Amino acid sequence: MSTVEPHPKDRLLATASRLFYAEGIHAVGVERLVSEAAVTRATFYRHYPTKDDLVAAYLAGTSRQIRAAVEAARAGKAPREALVDTMAVVGDATRGEDFRGCQFLNAAAEYPDPEHQVRQVIEDHRRWFSDVLREQAAALGHPEPDHAARVLVLLRDGALHGGELDDPEKVRATLRRAVDDLLPG
Repeated sequence: MSTVEPHPKDRLLATASRLFYAEGIHAVGVERLVSEAAVTRATFYRHYPTKDDLVAAYLAGTSRQIRAAVEAARAGKAPREALVDTMAVVGDATRGEDFRGCQFLNAAAEYPDPEHQVRQVIEDHRRWFSDVLREQAAALGHPEPDHAARVLVLLRDGALHGGELDDPEKVRATLRRAVDDLLPG
């Protein structure tokens, strides 16, 4: 049975996603990316005019994956269960063997300029997640859904950093309890 070789653009993105997350974005050069993806520099630049374009594509792809996981977690559920399961997606992320924190927070540390295209992808993802949480807090009747969403985003950020530094199971349990404390059922 023959296997279909992934398109060079897809190989570059998969290689970048793996290396950027494991080692950091600025630590991985274009030469290494083209070598490990088994493409030429010309192929790299045909698909991604700059390394930053590849970084933005990596984060946009990560965002699509997270959005799909959150939508699946919320699908057809009552507001309380949907919120708990949304935050469980965050807690579950910390349990991976190779977990190294949040891709967006890691990238933000490497790209401090808020006007940079990479930061714009990060901002879009955070805005989307905050909107989801605001909607869920409002559906639960929270008197200040904007505030609740901001608190939940901070909890998410803390959990994704704490999950790398502390026991992921304790982080997950603490996250769940914090959600219950903020929005009692």
